[in-house]
Amino acid sequence: MEQVDRDQAGATLAEAQPRMITYVILTAMTVISTTMFLPALPAMQVAFGVSEAVIGLAVSVFMIAAAVLQLVLGPLSDRVGRRPVVLGVLAVYALASLVCLLAQSITLFLLARIVQAVAMTGGILVGAMVRDQHDRKTAAAKLATISSAMAVVPLMAPVLGGYLELTLGWRAIFGFYTLVGAGMLIWAWVDLAETRTAAPAGGDERRMDLLKERRFWAYAATQALGAGGFYVFLVGSPFVVSALYQLDAGQIGIGLGSITLGFMTSAAVSARLVGRFGPFRLIVVGRALALAGLSVGLIGFVLSAPPVWLFYGATIWVGIGNGLTLANANALALSVRPRLAGTASGLVGAMGNLVIATLASVTMMALAGAADPVVFFALMIAVVGASLLAVLAGNRWERSAEV
Repeated sequence: MEQVDRDQAGATLAEAQPRMITYVILTAMTVISTTMFLPALPAMQVAFGVSEAVIGLAVSVFMIAAAVLQLVLGPLSDRVGRRPVVLGVLAVYALASLVCLLAQSITLFLLARIVQAVAMTGGILVGAMVRDQHDRKTAAAKLATISSAMAVVPLMAPVLGGYLELTLGWRAIFGFYTLVGAGMLIWAWVDLAETRTAAPAGGDERRMDLLKERRFWAYAATQALGAGGFYVFLVGSPFVVSALYQLDAGQIGIGLGSITLGFMTSAAVSARLVGRFGPFRLIVVGRALALAGLSVGLIGFVLSAPPVWLFYGATIWVGIGNGLTLANANALALSVRPRLAGTASGLVGAMGNLVIATLASVTMMALAGAADPVVFFALMIAVVGASLLAVLAGNRWERSAEV
């Protein structure tokens, strides 16, 4: 009888696991919500009759709101469960997107855009749900698979957004967001079972314990700086290659895709190898490869003016390194206190947003006036080097905790 009960429990758990496509779409929503509407910013500026700085708030207020919401909704998912929070996020996202679609004033649009930032919470809770169901190595493999599956989204989202703006107008993009949010709400209602098995005892005290964990902050910094290095490339490289090689927008777009191609490839490799080598080793290898590639680029531009293929040949290693790093660093951060995976996910997501916003601003200031490739490569090396130091510190503190 006891064996039957165990078998039934195992079958119930297997049935409760959401499909991989659910995780992929939830993660992809965070990307399309931040990038798909970017080609339409000029048209939106004209429509609302505002300056570039004001319409730019559609990006900046979204990222700030996302960081705040993640800090609130991540811990909430530890208390009430992942399913109700994700369903609530999707319902609010669909409604906020509809308000953006219909807004006639920039004030209402920006307020709705702030609320729309709940989409980022759905994405970061994917890590918590995966960690609820799997051990550290398996969770890292699953997250790497998800990352690899949706890595094409950053390439396709702006293209689709630009097409919708040209054919139907910029409001069609927010109509698309509305349909995606509503459709995903229906899908999640059917497919997304609860993954959190039990609420953590002594919630407030346990959360303080997480905040005191040096390992957690080290792994969170590894993930945030890894993603930040990608955004340094995304923000800075168009200015550098435009100044040096006079590339047009289409050629720059192809160059930007190179780093994503590297990420997709190595994320798939990471999913296969993490069970054998563990997350920490793959992160170190990823950081080392990124540093090596960037160092070759830096030396090349210090000594001469190399061709454009060397520029992208050096920076693609950032994508390759991130494919071995981001999912594994996330899995390590969520494994410090597995029963507080929602809180940890919120903190990791908020830190990532703030680091990305900061590094994007630093990059623009560093390249202002003269898009110097030496400065560009030195900045990327500094960011990648800092992420390597962070993971080494986290591993050292983890070994000390096990003693």
